[in-house]
Amino acid sequence: MEKAIYDILLVSLFIISVLVFIVLFYINAPYGRFTSKNWGIRIHPKIGWCIMEFPAFFIMLFYFFTGNKKTSIVAIVFILMWSAHYFQRTFIYSLLLKSNKNNFPVMVVIFSILFNTLNGYLNGRHLFYFAPAYNTDWLRDPRFIAGALIFAAGFTINIYSDFLLRSLRKKGDENMYKIPFGGFFRYISSPNYFGEIMEWIGWAIATWSLPGLAFAVFTIANLAPRALSTHKWYINNFPDYPKNRKALIPFIL
Repeated sequence: MEKAIYDILLVSLFIISVLVFIVLFYINAPYGRFTSKNWGIRIHPKIGWCIMEFPAFFIMLFYFFTGNKKTSIVAIVFILMWSAHYFQRTFIYSLLLKSNKNNFPVMVVIFSILFNTLNGYLNGRHLFYFAPAYNTDWLRDPRFIAGALIFAAGFTINIYSDFLLRSLRKKGDENMYKIPFGGFFRYISSPNYFGEIMEWIGWAIATWSLPGLAFAVFTIANLAPRALSTHKWYINNFPDYPKNRKALIPFIL
């Protein structure tokens, strides 16, 4: 019975991704530069990010420790990859945010909690229970090697891009926006999104799993429209914005 429900939820995530992709071309998710009072009660971004990212961090660990693969070296590598991203996002990124206003909609937090709970369940339950055990040879498989390298590169780009964005905000002007430079900002307006998309594409390849693919598809559906909107926002608000920058993919898009 659980497997049948699991399969329905997995298919649903692919369908949700398509809907999210379409909707976000018409409605910008109301946080950051697109924050809006029209989305109801708002809280401090540090609290919002921590609360909404925590389920993904906790649920994956729960399924790792309660599953039947916790002695597998490959499973340990997978949980370390996942936890590296979500520990950073939950406990480091959120604390380092520079903001002095309660401008993060609770509605966004609720939606994100629902997604992170679903996504953590789909990936964790598959890897540490439903899927056949990966033997140690998987660590030498070209799919794992390529996926792990893509994940590591995306993780690095994501973290460094966030660092550059934080560096723009000095005390007293935490809610002011400026043109970012350095790193992949030389080529695109949203290298933080580009890096995160790389991470989960790498994850999908390294795990070679449908839940991993579903997560990668959702990440693209969620972040690609936002990257295009961010690029347009920069151009509209900064007349001297670099003309050669693309929105999301260097030299292409």
